[in-house]
Amino acid sequence: MTQGERVRSVRKELNLTLEKFGEKLGVSKGAISAIEIGTRNLTEQMTKSICREYNVNYDYLVNGEGEMFDDLPQTVLDELCVQYDCDSFDRVLIEEYLKLSADDKQVLKDFIKRLSKKI
Repeated sequence: MTQGERVRSVRKELNLTLEKFGEKLGVSKGAISAIEIGTRNLTEQMTKSICREYNVNYDYLVNGEGEMFDDLPQTVLDELCVQYDCDSFDRVLIEEYLKLSADDKQVLKDFIKRLSKKI
């Protein structure tokens, strides 16, 4: 399997159109199509972008070795929790806050402001 064919496999596995796949990488659907069919080479910069944006295993994309995707955090929240050394309680607290409506978030913020003034 060529690098272009592996790019196509990744895109198909993610259920993305040429346009949507390229959009996140800052290139046109034509550029992605050209890579997939082999009329344009996969550059190192594009390889790194695909790996970063779609959590693709570099060795898989370049050499066809290993799993298609890296076993890395799957969400922004997971990445933040790793970066800031959050425990499971921290993660649930953040996740539940993010689920609140805008009004409920404001109520909570107002409560914390009132509380902090008393300390």
